[in-house]
Amino acid sequence: MSARFLVRFDDMCPTVNWPLWQQLEQVIIDEGISPILAVVPDNIDPALHEGERHERFWDVVRGWQGRGWSIGLHGYQHRYVNRNSGIVGLNHYSEFAGVPIQEQRAKLVSGLEIFKREQVRPDCWIAPAHSFDENTVKLLSELGVNTISDGLALFPHRDSRNKNVVWVPQQLWRFRYVPFGVWTICIHSCDRMYKNPSHFRDRIRLFRKSITTLPEVVAAYSDRRESVTDGVFGELWHIAIRAKGAISGPPPREHAIPGETKSKTDSPQRVNAAL
Repeated sequence: MSARFLVRFDDMCPTVNWPLWQQLEQVIIDEGISPILAVVPDNIDPALHEGERHERFWDVVRGWQGRGWSIGLHGYQHRYVNRNSGIVGLNHYSEFAGVPIQEQRAKLVSGLEIFKREQVRPDCWIAPAHSFDENTVKLLSELGVNTISDGLALFPHRDSRNKNVVWVPQQLWRFRYVPFGVWTICIHSCDRMYKNPSHFRDRIRLFRKSITTLPEVVAAYSDRRESVTDGVFGELWHIAIRAKGAISGPPPREHAIPGETKSKTDSPQRVNAAL
């Protein structure tokens, strides 16, 4: 099997379930993998309050990066402000997509200032809900964040409009046997691999020889252009995610949008598919 896998954990913030996370972290250390950890700079999303606040959270983040693990800038406050699905188009709520460019800039600058203050380097961009737009990409490049962990291509590639930006696709939410491609497995706290550290260890061991790191992938594919095959695959995979995402992905979550009155039936579907 020539496919390669990246392991990514989203929604890292001071109020994760720390006893559970520490078990997962021990698996990561024992098995010698280097994941991507999506860190929210200033979380205000109550849905991510799953445990007691860690008062030395940023010490922990610096420790992760010191081990060689990649740290993703996961938005700014994880606060959804509209129903825009952005350029990836997986979820109909966003912190960035469709937001005026100056507001986006202010959010990104604020998030990066927190990272800088805490002496943490943003190795990539990871948008909450996969939702951002071309202005976000432009601003990220201007601000020095040139790797995006998202998209539905088969392989990483350089952005066709902004040559400084490399896209590392994120297409799966659990491990699958696939013949080729570079696949990022995105894990959330409601996933089985998160809730069951023993299951996580088993899956890591099963696919260990195929697990790679973000720096290795960026170095290998930084000069690659997006191909027609990437585009066709992305369109077909998007259709498959929308059709099958409820089979084994995380359950939908309610997301309050400021200024919006929502009925009981107006529940956005969170598509974190496990195809």
